[in-house]
Amino acid sequence: MGNASRPFRRIAYFLCLLCMLLLTEGKKSVKPKCPASCTCTKDNALCENARSIPTSVPPDVISLSFVRSAFTKIPEGSFLLTPSLQLLLFTSNSFDVISDDAFMGLPHLEYLFIENNSIKSISRNSFRGLKSLIHLSLANNNLQTLPKDIFKGLDSLTNVDLRGNTFNCDCKLKWLVEWLGSTNATVEDIYCESPPEYKKRKINSLSPKEFDCIITGTSTVVCKPIIIETQLYVIVAQLFGGSHIYKRDIFANKFIKIQDIEILKIRKPNDIETFRIAEDWYFVVADSSKAGFTTVYKWNGNGFYSHQSLHAWYRDTDVEYLEIAGKPHLILSSSSQRPVIYQWNKGTTEFIKRLEIQDMEDVYAVKHFRVKEDVYICLTRFIGDSKVMKWGGSAFLDLQRMPSRGSMVFQPLQISNYQYAILGSDYSFTQVYYWDTEKAKFVKFQELNIQAPRSFTHVSIDKRNFLFASSFKGTTLIYKHVIVDLSA
Repeated sequence: MGNASRPFRRIAYFLCLLCMLLLTEGKKSVKPKCPASCTCTKDNALCENARSIPTSVPPDVISLSFVRSAFTKIPEGSFLLTPSLQLLLFTSNSFDVISDDAFMGLPHLEYLFIENNSIKSISRNSFRGLKSLIHLSLANNNLQTLPKDIFKGLDSLTNVDLRGNTFNCDCKLKWLVEWLGSTNATVEDIYCESPPEYKKRKINSLSPKEFDCIITGTSTVVCKPIIIETQLYVIVAQLFGGSHIYKRDIFANKFIKIQDIEILKIRKPNDIETFRIAEDWYFVVADSSKAGFTTVYKWNGNGFYSHQSLHAWYRDTDVEYLEIAGKPHLILSSSSQRPVIYQWNKGTTEFIKRLEIQDMEDVYAVKHFRVKEDVYICLTRFIGDSKVMKWGGSAFLDLQRMPSRGSMVFQPLQISNYQYAILGSDYSFTQVYYWDTEKAKFVKFQELNIQAPRSFTHVSIDKRNFLFASSFKGTTLIYKHVIVDLSA
């Protein structure tokens, strides 16, 4: 019985061996073939007119090139299936975007050439993870800028080629100048294409100081100029990155940051007012955070420093400086209580609380105007009724109400001898009111169709008057003030 089973054992053994051979052959047969748009050798692949980055390139190739290809983007993780690459080349292609982590999973890549393409956007982390990269070329791509720290983590770099690009030498490239001064890599000479004053200037020879700018962030709430003697300063309030003061340098023809505004007090600025009392210059920042302070700053000859904190914890949205009966006042509007009026005290040289404006909760902003000797204020409410009030000697008194339908600006304006008030609306037409001298109040004058208006500014040029209407959601519009003579 034992001897009889031996032939069966041998048959079973040969069947198992045959299955293993078949499986081995099967695995060999699924080895990726060279894509139709590429030409492959043992170590290299050259792809031309490829519509996309192929996923079937043999995984053991060490160099891969793309020429005149039609894909528009190098997406994240495009080369995860070719981990052995040491050289990667793109030339004369039509792609214009390189995504974050586009070259992820290439630990051995040493040479990366991205040349003569039409790149519009390179993500900040496009080259993340290329720790073995020694040569990087971005030549002749018509690049105007590069994202900050794009070369961060590329510790092995010995050569970078950025020639043939149309760099705009503004604030966004200040980091590049600093990097050029600190890197050990060899970088060929590169030049500015714009702005005009820097055209053909060698970027390698510029200093970081030449790239100082007023605004380096994208969260600016308000900019306010102030002239002290003959020197121009600009106060820039931002939601993120802190608020700052800049000085106009006439010799360098630019603004230079001279001071930061204390971030512990000014956490969420919403408005700035500048003013002068006697011989001293001040500005005040309305802070709308729960933990900030509306703060008055005073000029001391070298800079502005905190002089007085007002209204802690009240989330102020607007501050208005005005004189009532010849005395300096501030009106603070707040999202948490009625507007508060402060009066200047000569003895203490500080503002002291005088009174509140009654029956006007949730006022977003207060702006004042004068008709002869009388003082009036326009109070903006988002929903409900905005108001015009008149100073009555000891308090502001109701004059008239205007319906508000998503209003964030109620701006009085004087153009020539005409007094107007414009009430913006997010949900309806913006209303223009004209001051009727006989009635001593505003009357409806005109409707404007503006998307989400946020401010109205009068500009006079060559004896012509224009109204600039800024929009939060649409296009800023410009209107011309026209006087029509109907007497003829």
